[in-house]
Amino acid sequence: MTGSENVSTRRVLFASLAGTTIEFFDFYIYATAAVLVFPQLFFPSADATTATLQSFATFSIAFFARPIGAVLFGHFGDRVGRKATLVAALLTMGLATIAIGLLPTYATAGVWAPLLLALCRFFQGLGLGGEWGGAVLLATENAPKDKKAWFGMFPQLGAPIGFLCSTGVFLAITELLTDQQFLSFGWRIPFIASAVLVFVGLYVRLRISETPAFQKAIEKNERVRVPLAAVLSRHLWLLVLGTFGALATFVLFYLMTVFALSWGISDLGFTRQQFLPIQMIGVLFFGLTIPLSAWLADRVGRQTVLLWATALIGVFGLLFEPLFGSGSVVGVVAFMVLGLALMGFTYGPLGTALSEPFPVGVRYTGASLAFNLAGIFGASLAPYVATTLATKFGVQAVGLYLTAASIITFLALWGISRHARGAPAVSLTSQEQTG
Repeated sequence: MTGSENVSTRRVLFASLAGTTIEFFDFYIYATAAVLVFPQLFFPSADATTATLQSFATFSIAFFARPIGAVLFGHFGDRVGRKATLVAALLTMGLATIAIGLLPTYATAGVWAPLLLALCRFFQGLGLGGEWGGAVLLATENAPKDKKAWFGMFPQLGAPIGFLCSTGVFLAITELLTDQQFLSFGWRIPFIASAVLVFVGLYVRLRISETPAFQKAIEKNERVRVPLAAVLSRHLWLLVLGTFGALATFVLFYLMTVFALSWGISDLGFTRQQFLPIQMIGVLFFGLTIPLSAWLADRVGRQTVLLWATALIGVFGLLFEPLFGSGSVVGVVAFMVLGLALMGFTYGPLGTALSEPFPVGVRYTGASLAFNLAGIFGASLAPYVATTLATKFGVQAVGLYLTAASIITFLALWGISRHARGAPAVSLTSQEQTG
């Protein structure tokens, strides 16, 4: 590989990593604020538990917006190109996040405050719905054949890095400000400051080139008029398998982050200053196991790594009560480390595994839809469902919820592996292709 190719490769990988880091940073600061701030400032008329559940309801809105973003940005990603679409997705997410930091609270605007919060949350989800698929394709469509999972791992690293940055910012603010200052103005700082990160992300993405795979699709006239229609008519079963193949990943992550933070503070007696560092320890293991899982996936196979990781997630669900439910610092740290390490093993190869089976002409739409529909089924309601289960039946019920999700995911991943081995290549019809 020449020096210029090395520079180009590094720029592409950094662009895929930087964009998802910014997007996930924006997403996670909302998740943290949904636990620590929004129940008090945007839903103050309700009791504490009801206010938290209402806050989680706005949290879930983004997951229902993400498939819409997947279709919208996927259409232009498959028709116009990966680069321009990724820039638009980053702008959508970034502007919505900055707007949240400028919103009036319930005390100032009344019922308009939670409505505006929900609207901004919708646009956050819209942007992230178009971000993930494009970032994965930017990496994997520039990858050598024997390093698909390794290249596809870079946008996945944006999740733990974004989480560490968002949690670190909230920790620093809570240490530097009093509780009154934090609720008065401090919570706004991460949202407004994300403008700097968005500018950096745009600068990086405007300097990259289109992916070679998409350029070939243009040359071979393989683009389609309506990518969504092609996915639903020709690749519907693959879309269903991909959606449920990512289900346990979403359930696990949002149980380990949003639900665990909420339950740890409200029922286990931790303060946010105590619990956030414990979460950060777990996320470090999340970040470390992502490259390890990608390295293994390129050697033993993506489906093999994902199937083993999913089986272990199912076993981990049975440990919720003895580890997390114990309320001890040692138990909760072990819970976070094990759960988020498993998250890294399932998340690392996931982007490549979901995107590769789809043809280039519909890959942005197909992979994005599968990933974001999994977000609806796996993540949007996870904090709400888990809080309800834990309140009525105890923490072990939450673990069984995760185990059930892992069984569904295992079966879907097995189906994808059979599809990859046995399904004939599906060509696009002349009606579907660009004229």
